[in-house]
Amino acid sequence: MRLSTVILPVRRWSEGGRDQWLRAESLGFHTAYTYDHLSWRSFREKTWFGAVPTLTAAAAVTSRLRLGTLVTSPNFRHPVTLAKELITLDDVSGGRVTLGIGAGGNGFDATTLGQEPWTPRERADHFGEFVPLLDRLLSEDSVSYDGTHYSAVEARNIPGCVQRPRLPFAVAATGPRGLKLAARHGQAWVTTGDPKLFEAGTPEQSLEAIAGQIGKLGAACEEIGRDVEELDKILLTGFTPDRGRPLESLDAFVDFAGRHFVLGITEIVVHAPIADSDFAADEKVFEQIATEGLAQLAG
Repeated sequence: MRLSTVILPVRRWSEGGRDQWLRAESLGFHTAYTYDHLSWRSFREKTWFGAVPTLTAAAAVTSRLRLGTLVTSPNFRHPVTLAKELITLDDVSGGRVTLGIGAGGNGFDATTLGQEPWTPRERADHFGEFVPLLDRLLSEDSVSYDGTHYSAVEARNIPGCVQRPRLPFAVAATGPRGLKLAARHGQAWVTTGDPKLFEAGTPEQSLEAIAGQIGKLGAACEEIGRDVEELDKILLTGFTPDRGRPLESLDAFVDFAGRHFVLGITEIVVHAPIADSDFAADEKVFEQIATEGLAQLAG
């Protein structure tokens, strides 16, 4: 199992932002992700910086840590411009980028550009075009495409990604259409659990739901002749009924991670603590989990 973290882009680079990414590398996390939003929930009226510039700055001050979004969505992104930014980020980082990508939701991103929020079906329709087109844009020197929602006219992406044939996709999906995209285009799959269980569900129900999601992912892979074991399976914590339990103590983390490892989860992602927020946690416990958690799990 791998252990990764999320660093929300809520600090000025000169006021602790840079130091967080350096600490993530020194603590030995596999990947440090950030959210790709224009603003987010309880941080709506607070500092919030852009994901790609933040990751580019992080790439310039780190050397081993993988970097990524968790997740990027079509809500305010276009595949052509996003591809150019990602190829640049992959180059600056020396090939250390993973793109977490999902269909998005009805948050602030969905209306900031002046559009009406998409229905779930419209989100799935956009996502169904977005992922295959982005796959091509990151893999081919020149792409032309005329679709229902997106177009590209001789979009040039030379020299392409450092990682070949392109940087990896971690596809967030639980529905049948999204799981098919993960099976066909993903190098990893992302879940936050079952959102219907967040408020009133139990940890046991959550485990059962995630096991069911993994089973459906396996069926989607089997349908196209792919081995589901080829995909990493990433759990972003903080959105299951356990909420903050994984960061309560080292023992709590080991218990939580072990239960999900048995299901087939191969990467656990914990949020770097942010005081006075939904992600408040003890910094010492966070560092202890980073340095000892996987060893305790293996033991």
